[in-house]
Amino acid sequence: MEGRNQTRVTQFILLGLSDQGELQSLLFWLFLSMYLVTFTGNLLIILAIITDSRLHTPMYLFLSNLSFSDICFTSTTIPEMLLHIQMKSRAISYEGCLSQMYFYMLFGGLDNFLLTAMAYDWFVAICHPLHYMVNMNPKFCGILLLGSWLLSVLVSLLLDLMVLRLSFCTELEILHLFCEPNQVIQLAFSDMFLNDLAMYLSSGLLGVVPLTGILSSYSIIVSYILRISSVSGKYKAFSICGSHLLVFSLLYGTSLGAYLSYAASENSRASAMATVMFTVMTPMLNPFIYGLWSRDINKP
Repeated sequence: MEGRNQTRVTQFILLGLSDQGELQSLLFWLFLSMYLVTFTGNLLIILAIITDSRLHTPMYLFLSNLSFSDICFTSTTIPEMLLHIQMKSRAISYEGCLSQMYFYMLFGGLDNFLLTAMAYDWFVAICHPLHYMVNMNPKFCGILLLGSWLLSVLVSLLLDLMVLRLSFCTELEILHLFCEPNQVIQLAFSDMFLNDLAMYLSSGLLGVVPLTGILSSYSIIVSYILRISSVSGKYKAFSICGSHLLVFSLLYGTSLGAYLSYAASENSRASAMATVMFTVMTPMLNPFIYGLWSRDINKP
């Protein structure tokens, strides 16, 4: 019976954030403008790093990958959202929903791993500057990047395969503008033990582990900076890693806000809006934060 129910699923219905035509039009232009800003800003960061030999350092290597990940992350959801709003169609195929969830989790997890690698890079640069070139050699940076990509790909693939085994009834409604993994899983009526276990393990690997690494790195950095005697030295050290701290706070602050909103008002449009803003806002603001903060990128 479970197999028969699974084959009956052909599509999901994305209910979106509003049924009002005027608000739908406003959402379309809002998300379109934000997507164009996100795409253009991150692309300019990548081009600046590629064309300027001064930026061929570990920090900017990680930053270019972060910008690429942000472009892919927003491209996974926003174009589909815009198409649904413009065409006034709320249906997304079962296969399309699975694909969207996979890339959403992949690039979302990749962002976390890249921010962890960048935090470690700042830790070495500030706390062990004399050993920086030895510790952050090209081979080690390549291992960090390869590990970030592989873990994100494998964990996202595992979660997608776990969703593939679930049974659904027929056309199902998702109170969202895209296939948000948690809401899709909650629509299934199969035994959820393995999926819940996989979700907890992946959340720990993609979220808690990077968060622990980032907090550990910055706790050591802050402790080191506070021991610096001169005020100018402290200011210089804080200004060096300020952009990364701001991006880290923005990413985890908005994601935590989306999670708390979802927990407080399950299946509400408020939680859906919180998730959408987390998905769109952070990738859009990253180029401005790094571009304005980095003196090397601003130099002609």
